[in-house]
Amino acid sequence: MSQDWNDFLSRQGASPDGEHFGAAADELTAARSGTVVAPLPDFGLIRAGGEEAASFLHNLLTNDVKNLAPDAVRFAGLCTAKGRLIASFHIWHDRNDDLLLMLSADIVPGILKKLSMFVLRSKVKLADATAERVLIGLAGSAAEALILDLGAQIPFPLQAVPFADGQIVRLDERRFVLAVEPAAAATVWQRLCAKARPVGSAAWRWLEIAAGQPRIVAGTQEAFVPQMANFEVPAVGGVSFTKGCYPGQEIVARAQYLGKVKRRMYRARLEAPVAPGTHVYAPETGDQHCGGVVSVAPAPEGRHECLVVVQSSCAEAGDVRLGAPGGPRLDLLSLPYTV
Repeated sequence: MSQDWNDFLSRQGASPDGEHFGAAADELTAARSGTVVAPLPDFGLIRAGGEEAASFLHNLLTNDVKNLAPDAVRFAGLCTAKGRLIASFHIWHDRNDDLLLMLSADIVPGILKKLSMFVLRSKVKLADATAERVLIGLAGSAAEALILDLGAQIPFPLQAVPFADGQIVRLDERRFVLAVEPAAAATVWQRLCAKARPVGSAAWRWLEIAAGQPRIVAGTQEAFVPQMANFEVPAVGGVSFTKGCYPGQEIVARAQYLGKVKRRMYRARLEAPVAPGTHVYAPETGDQHCGGVVSVAPAPEGRHECLVVVQSSCAEAGDVRLGAPGGPRLDLLSLPYTV
């Protein structure tokens, strides 16, 4: 984010780390049952331009990019040759028809470097576009009315629509991301705050967890194959099994067609926050971990919630421990979709 945007948010009451606006518990309650607007400093953007940008990404990512409609949004991952995820993205066309990839901000430099290694003679240009747009999250029952107030049409889930100051990307029924021109960000923010409560990154992460939406960050790179993080579930929609080859595709396809995926992603409650990538254990696996934490956020009901990849048999047994075989027990919760 630009310093001007940071300074503006600070004047609005944002904490230095962006986690809240001074009333964390109330913000979480609003995220659960009201309408909220959130700065998204922990996301960044990569721009892919040029006549071969779509085919270039199509050949590298887990989902179909070549056939991405001009107003469509797609979720996808980037894997190692061993099929392990090193990034997850929401992808859409910018207004000039370049492709924008939204991913965790902490991995933008490394992923940009990784993608650049594959360019060779392809007619594609890659750039860190984080400073080109201010990303604002919007969620809740009044979100559609606010979008109309901005002069935009209401997008369908996984659709991007333009408005005067940028684009509105609908992630699902509840969550939207506005990619706003930096010069207009403060004005757009104030207009949204007319009907939405400002919340910090913590509340937005909880919304992400409640939606069962995985996000790969530095601490979880190379920890999961896509199916472990529910990428193939239609509600997540991060893998195409008909698009053709990409790095790790053989491993991903083998897991889908020739064997049962033994680890899946669940939602769980925990007492205290831990870092993404923290291992989990169960009596069945002894001293060997049976999965790892994907993301964590404080919860409206108190304590914390997480998305966690766990060996399915361990989850079914109901005794999953955090950090060590004798660590705190996780209470498994329901996801909004069937795994």
